[in-house]
Amino acid sequence: MSENIQRPFSGLLKTWRSRMRISQLELALEAGLSQRHLSFLETGRSKPSRASIAQIGEALNMPVAEVDALLVTAGFAPSSSNKRWGEETRVAVNASIDHVLLGHEPYPAIAVDRIWNLQKANLAAQSFFTKIGSTGDLNVLRDIFQPGRLKENIVNWNNSVKALMRLFELEVARRPHDIEAQELHKELLSLPGVNTAICTMNNENPSPVMAIQFNVDGQILSLFCLIATIGMSADAVIDDTRIETLLPADQMSRNWFLKNNL
Repeated sequence: MSENIQRPFSGLLKTWRSRMRISQLELALEAGLSQRHLSFLETGRSKPSRASIAQIGEALNMPVAEVDALLVTAGFAPSSSNKRWGEETRVAVNASIDHVLLGHEPYPAIAVDRIWNLQKANLAAQSFFTKIGSTGDLNVLRDIFQPGRLKENIVNWNNSVKALMRLFELEVARRPHDIEAQELHKELLSLPGVNTAICTMNNENPSPVMAIQFNVDGQILSLFCLIATIGMSADAVIDDTRIETLLPADQMSRNWFLKNNL
């Protein structure tokens, strides 16, 4: 029975080490393990401890959810299932996220998960996205990519889709066992115009910061995004949280938000 537990772990460990293009010796040194022990872990001759899995995950810079996958394949409960400290931390994190979203008014700000499902939004974001034609779809990427008023009101839709898809694909690559993310990726690629947008070459000199341009009642508002994450998280849900704050890229856009105070 121990062999059946060890095989998935050893395969997952080797897959991650190969993805990071790091040798057994390099990983062993970084994780504080002997190369012999690491070799035995990869062949299934040794059973890992929780501590060694944590060290390997940190050395490979693995997302918390992927470290949880390593733990499960080795026969342990995932670290994120520890509820003794989790609930108190989540309450504190949620309060902090609310503080950031409220403090960003009058500009839009949202909190999303790893695949851009909307978790929270400040009043400015709710009002602004309603005004420019949001369908109300809780997945921000699907809302922007699918046909409708929102798509029509994004002046540089092709470039925006190309940039957003690149960010999303980095997240998909970061989480190779995230089936939900892979399915969303396929769905987004199947939407009209998305493949064309991704493959379109940009002949213009790119600006230092990618700004999405929205047509609002004949005015073109340019907004760029700052993305914040929760630092040093050992919980998969918290680790997956992203705070997306939209900021005006020019004075006209800034004045529009200050005047309308959505």
